[in-house]
Amino acid sequence: MTPSALAVVVPAHNEEDCIAACLRSLHEAAAQAAPMPVVVVVAADACTDATATLATRAGAHVVTTRSRNVGAARAAGIEHALELLADAGPDVWLAMTDADATVPEVWLTHQTTWARRNYDAVLGTIRLAPTAANAVLVARHDADYFRTRRLSGAQSEWEHPHVHGANLGVSAAAYLKVGGFAPLPTGEDRDLAVRLSAAGHRIARTDQHPVQTAARLRGRAPGGLADLLARCGTESSRHRSPTPLDLVKLA
Repeated sequence: MTPSALAVVVPAHNEEDCIAACLRSLHEAAAQAAPMPVVVVVAADACTDATATLATRAGAHVVTTRSRNVGAARAAGIEHALELLADAGPDVWLAMTDADATVPEVWLTHQTTWARRNYDAVLGTIRLAPTAANAVLVARHDADYFRTRRLSGAQSEWEHPHVHGANLGVSAAAYLKVGGFAPLPTGEDRDLAVRLSAAGHRIARTDQHPVQTAARLRGRAPGGLADLLARCGTESSRHRSPTPLDLVKLA
């Protein structure tokens, strides 16, 4: 398949602090994919802040939803994107990310390369944005995240086990054939991947174009990455050595 156009869909619930950086990175990735048409759609889901306004100002198409459900928001964003690209032909490629993520410049060009190699979907990886405050937390997450990667060889050869809505691509034809995103409050990305695999679609698992995402402990989707990191932090605090402040509290 040679994509005739690209659609990038970003669900967002109260992401006014992150959406501008996300969209800047997407515009840079879209420039690398030129002259292929690219539309960016933000599904502003139950937002009570300036997310929709900032997304429009940054040049994205915005569809407003009230579901407070990431699966439903992704589906609504894709529906709107396909309407915008109704005249682009049958071979539209859909790329997914999250509002608290930034993508590399090669993000879209790498996905279209997989599409031209007759893959129906691409599952990419993430990197947590490190800070001095969360270094230990990120290290604990990464120790588990990369445990299946070989210590030698190119990272691009790692057929990882992960599924992230923040780094996912799929042909519109395959997406529609399996019924699209289900209206799930979490796990909608894994659910779609399972159905694509069950239907016999070719899926590439690659570490070639990781996206960077926020390592926050209070997320938007229940049971998502933020909850996982919160559990990592809790486990870390249970096993660390007591600090002088802890000893004062115990005195």
